[in-house]
Amino acid sequence: MEKIRCISTTYIQPKSHTDLCTRIELSPSDVLLLPAGPIQKGLFFRKSQPDHEEDLNDEQNLKLIEHLKASFSRALDIFHPLAGRLAVTENEDDNTISFSFDCNGAGAEFVHAAADGVTVADILDPVYVPDHIVYSLFLMNGVANYEGTSKPLLAVQVTELIDGIFIGLTMNHSVCDGTCFWKFFNTWSEISRSGTSTMAKPIFSREFLGGIIPLPIRIPFFQYQNPKDKLVLPTEQLQQRVFHFSKVRIAELKSKANAQMGTTKISSLQALMGHLWASITRTRQLISSTADDEEITKYVVIVGLRQRLVHPSLSDHYLGNAVLIGTATSTVRELLEGGLGCAAVELNRMIALQTEQEAMKFLKGFVENPSMLKRSDVASKYSLTTGSSPRFNVYGNDFGWGKPVAVRSGSGNKFDGKLTVFAGAEEGSITFEVCLSSQTLQALAEDAEFMESVAV
Repeated sequence: MEKIRCISTTYIQPKSHTDLCTRIELSPSDVLLLPAGPIQKGLFFRKSQPDHEEDLNDEQNLKLIEHLKASFSRALDIFHPLAGRLAVTENEDDNTISFSFDCNGAGAEFVHAAADGVTVADILDPVYVPDHIVYSLFLMNGVANYEGTSKPLLAVQVTELIDGIFIGLTMNHSVCDGTCFWKFFNTWSEISRSGTSTMAKPIFSREFLGGIIPLPIRIPFFQYQNPKDKLVLPTEQLQQRVFHFSKVRIAELKSKANAQMGTTKISSLQALMGHLWASITRTRQLISSTADDEEITKYVVIVGLRQRLVHPSLSDHYLGNAVLIGTATSTVRELLEGGLGCAAVELNRMIALQTEQEAMKFLKGFVENPSMLKRSDVASKYSLTTGSSPRFNVYGNDFGWGKPVAVRSGSGNKFDGKLTVFAGAEEGSITFEVCLSSQTLQALAEDAEFMESVAV
């Protein structure tokens, strides 16, 4: 297979600078993610069958790229801080530093590329995700969020395949969470398709933090003494596989989990995550050479705060990170003995604890003792972590030539136990992109109990 061929690179600035704010301070949730990698998600689209000569086809492709650049620029006018860079302020009075993002309009990166000889099927048909291809469809691999001082906060690579197009978007995770990421994607595709956007203008300010915590947040140190503790790139031999779960099967898992625990509170997503937690733990235990039933197993979930904050309220259109990191725990023995119901109810209890009061406690505690996220916080022998959400509008991204056929994510923040969740292409279905050691993932595929739940 040929390598990705770069055709052009452009830096795109917002066209309107009349109302640009100059500086936005980072919130605790933003600062927490400075050592992590960016959000990298992308969509596959199929091309219609060509019915013209090759030179005309090339001309059409170039027109398409110019159209995407123009609509990208208009979306950037709405999300103008994403054209800026991170800024660092040295506080000499107490030997600390503070981070903000500077709305200087330096530009977002737009790359037009081609994957010669590669079809959509080459990427989507293999049982295991061909990471060597997929990761090359994204920009800024290996870049940490704090490097946004010199690198773009937003970058897109539009890659031509033989029979399709992949649009891979990369966004600095210290300025935006998944909600903001997909709102930008949705806005861009809507402008491309219809020429206008119905999206409400994002809210950039951090006014909701006024009276709760002082800004800017002062960090007493900012160093990385242990490179392997970063969250930027995978550090071990991993494989990925995409598992699809139908609406019917998810409903069965939800019903089973609630019946086992004598409750009605377990949601569809909690039941599905519980199913994955129990199944992967069972598989890991079977193949472990040092199996111990009293080992602690954890499931880390990134929980959104927008619906949880009331005083003050936080708009769905807030641009920034608005998340808490919740952790459900159990011993391996208790989890395997309790099965689906036990795993799901532990997740339900943990998520119920992510209240407004917990959010206030996190915000105030972080200012007093700021601590950036480390790999060891989310990755260990029996840990799982789920990011993203099935509520994000992934398959509604129609740029004018139809809906996407699949979604994939890049290399950033991947580790053994990272499970990325998306809405499925079929209504009510859910897809998990599962990243595990190759040995665990292969054993999971041989687990009949688990595979019975997976859509063919």
